[in-house]
Order: sequence, then structure tokens, then C-alpha cells
Amino acid sequence: MSAPLVELAGLTVAYGPVVALREISLAVAPGEAVALLGANGAGKTTLLRALIGLVPARAGDIRLDGRSIAALPPERRARLGLGYSPEGRRVFAGMSVRDNLDVACRAGAAERTRRRREIEAIFPQLAEHRERRAWQLSGGQQQMLAIGRALMTAPRLLLLDEPSLGLSPRLTAELFGRLRTIRDAGTAILLAEQNVAQALTLCERAYVLQTGRVVAAEPSAILAQSTDIRRAFLGGEPIG
Repeated sequence: MSAPLVELAGLTVAYGPVVALREISLAVAPGEAVALLGANGAGKTTLLRALIGLVPARAGDIRLDGRSIAALPPERRARLGLGYSPEGRRVFAGMSVRDNLDVACRAGAAERTRRRREIEAIFPQLAEHRERRAWQLSGGQQQMLAIGRALMTAPRLLLLDEPSLGLSPRLTAELFGRLRTIRDAGTAILLAEQNVAQALTLCERAYVLQTGRVVAAEPSAILAQSTDIRRAFLGGEPIG
């Protein structure tokens, strides 16, 4: 792996007396897609929220391009290249698709338009429904809008929390096809996802979390053949 774009070193996060993450170390290289796997409550969402700065770390460090960003607020981390699409979509329901995208971009009008057109090329349905209110979109379209909004910040690392949650198998496959386009264009991805088969197909490597700890960190091809992973997530069925 090349020099990390983002690196966590010994990251510990607690909610009062409850330790949610314990000494997590991981890295994502520029342009790389990496999966976070684990059951509900394993710490995947907390890890992403800590990375973007929504929850403080009790110990450890978060480094971007080798420099600590652990003390920076979320808006500074976003300006430095971290984009975040949280679980549950959280689009602005009463705003149009266009306005949902534009509100996320701090650049001037010309750059804002250029970025929106790039996103509409990745997600053509957003272009088709540009003037619709977000609440009028299907669940899959709202998920694409949420990811598109994160992309409007031109992130170098896109943090995705359960993007396939609530989607049909057909829409999930379509969404992951779009994520491959984003990855292939050079944006790094850190993906928290319960659809293990899709995650391991998209991502080169994966970390497995269990009760706030990393219990495995391997190339996706190795994890896909792991009996323990198949038993934990897929009832023993082969992946792929």
C-alpha cells in the first residue's frame, strides 16, 4: 500500500464509561476502497463519526496526509478532504434535488455547477429529478442524493455508513455499480456495510470490527474465503 491518505493510530472512543472503540488502528491509501465489517453495535458508525469529528476521541490520533486532524472540527476536516454520507440518508426533504446538492458546496457558482454535473453523470436519476423535492424520491434515489451531496465537497476520502440499508437487491447492485465509478475516478472510500458480499467486491481490503476492536484486517479475497466470516455474516454461504 502507498503512503496512507488517512490513518488511525490507537483510536479510543467512549460514551461516558462505555468504551465504543478501543485502540483502533487502520489506514486508507489514496484512491483505495476499504470496507468496515461487523455486526450492529460493533463500532462501525462510531468509527466514521470519530473520523469526521462528530464524536471526540479519548485517546489515539487521526492523521490526514501524515498530519494530525484529531483536534479539528468537522467543517475543517471536510474542507481538508473528508466527505461523509451518514446512515439513514438524512436528505433535506423539503428542498429540491438541485438545492440539496448545491447547499453542500462552498465553491463559486461555476465550480458548483461543474461538480453538480459530474455527480449527475454518476447518478443520472438525480439529473432527471433535479427539481423534485427530496421527499418525492424513492429510497434508492434518496441514497444516491445523500452520496451526491457528500461528493459536492470534492472529498479525497468518502465515508459511507450503510449505504445499502433498506434497499432492494436490485437497487443495491445499482448503487454499488455507481460506487465503483466513484472509486475508479480516484476518490478513496471507507465503507461501513452489512452487505458483506457487495462490500468485499467493491473494496480491496477490509477490517472486521467486533465490540469496538479490530479482530481481522485482510485483503478482501482472503476474507471472502474465510469460514469465520461466512459463518458470522452469511450463514456459512460462500461469498461471490
